[in-house]
Amino acid sequence: MAAKSFDMIVIGAGPGGYVAAIRGAQLGLKVAIVEREHMGGICLNWGCIPTKALLRSSEVFHLMNHAKDYGLSAENVSYDLDAVVKRSRGVAKQLNSGIGHLMKKNKVTTFMGEATLPAKGKVSVKTDKGTEELTSKHIVIATGARARELPGLEADGDLVWTYKHALQPPRMPKKLLVIGSGAIGIEFASFYNTLGAETTVVEVMDRILPVEDAEISAFAKKSFQKQGMKIMEKAAVKQLDRGKGKVTAHIEVGGKVEKHDFDSVISAVGIVGNVEGLGLDGLGVKVDRTHIVTDEYCRTGVDGLYAIGDVAGAPWLAHKASHEGVMIAELIAGGKPHPVKPESIAGCTYCHPQVASVGMTEAKAKDAGYDIKVGRFPFIGNGKAIALGEPEGMVKTVFDAKTGELLGAHMVGAEVTEMIQGYVVGRTLETTEAELMETVFPHPTLSEMMHESVLDAYGRAIHI
Repeated sequence: MAAKSFDMIVIGAGPGGYVAAIRGAQLGLKVAIVEREHMGGICLNWGCIPTKALLRSSEVFHLMNHAKDYGLSAENVSYDLDAVVKRSRGVAKQLNSGIGHLMKKNKVTTFMGEATLPAKGKVSVKTDKGTEELTSKHIVIATGARARELPGLEADGDLVWTYKHALQPPRMPKKLLVIGSGAIGIEFASFYNTLGAETTVVEVMDRILPVEDAEISAFAKKSFQKQGMKIMEKAAVKQLDRGKGKVTAHIEVGGKVEKHDFDSVISAVGIVGNVEGLGLDGLGVKVDRTHIVTDEYCRTGVDGLYAIGDVAGAPWLAHKASHEGVMIAELIAGGKPHPVKPESIAGCTYCHPQVASVGMTEAKAKDAGYDIKVGRFPFIGNGKAIALGEPEGMVKTVFDAKTGELLGAHMVGAEVTEMIQGYVVGRTLETTEAELMETVFPHPTLSEMMHESVLDAYGRAIHI
């Protein structure tokens, strides 16, 4: 059987791969995409999208329980966990089938199966029907990542869960332990805590949400504790003793080991790149701690071989993968795209309250030697936030005192995952404080706090 030839082959149909394929096809390339499990990858099926659907259910539940605060009454509020999960799966399914449609529409050839790279420019796909041999001068690896498993803390799907189990829980936890307080850990902790699970979060670093600005982390921690969550920082889970319907966690904190009992554990201790079984060693691809090493244009150093998204390292964000996908397609089609700048990519965490940030934290800016001006504005000073019944939160902006460059923006509170985009656009346009101050923000909106935070950095805030 003759090998099928393409201008570009993409391995992995997550938010990096499928976007690369579409953009390549738009530019007139003959494109193939290989996916071993489901179109849309983890993000669509087991990550970003279904978790947001779950969190929306818990947010509505939270509001129903606080109906009285809004002059409303809702009696005997309850939930049906199976129905909540079913809705989440339905949302994922709808989007998953949408990706298949987009592939057809853009005339991308899809191969469902496991890919290997037997030699430069060659892809072998093991499908249900046998093996397909494909060739291309340009191959894009977009194989993503999976949950990191620590020895002794491995998931079993019953007592100890990964994010996949937590999305389709075998039961509603009564006492839940979440190991790791990055975005994934905190989102699940927030969801289950809101639904009534007694939730403990253990973080090995000195604070939760360790990649965020320290002030934002501290604010979020206070909010979570107010909601009844137990937070243990500078703590490590050393072992899990699994019994019948019970797990005893040995948690080392302050040099002492404490034992705590739980009925469910979620492990969210980071991710590892899907680099195995592809045949990368034979091609001479550099891999560093499970992530493929690339230059700023996602090139691996092996001619015609690229890597994008989670498999190519941090930041592990779907929107970073998508933009890299577009950049790569344009590069392959002979264009001159700009490289994706990691420091201009926003991070969003959909816990309650939400957290969002872009650029440097205050500490990072200081470490980088900048003379800085910092502005802050609290939600309590904003009319829309008070009208929404969401007076808890803050917006923080960090500027270079010499040039007025917006170095970073950090937020915690209602809808900040939507608001952060204003600062992202500002950074992309290389804005200074002057343009931001002169921008007229609509009233009454939460976004006005972004304006006030900028004004505050220069001692000009009006409402505090």
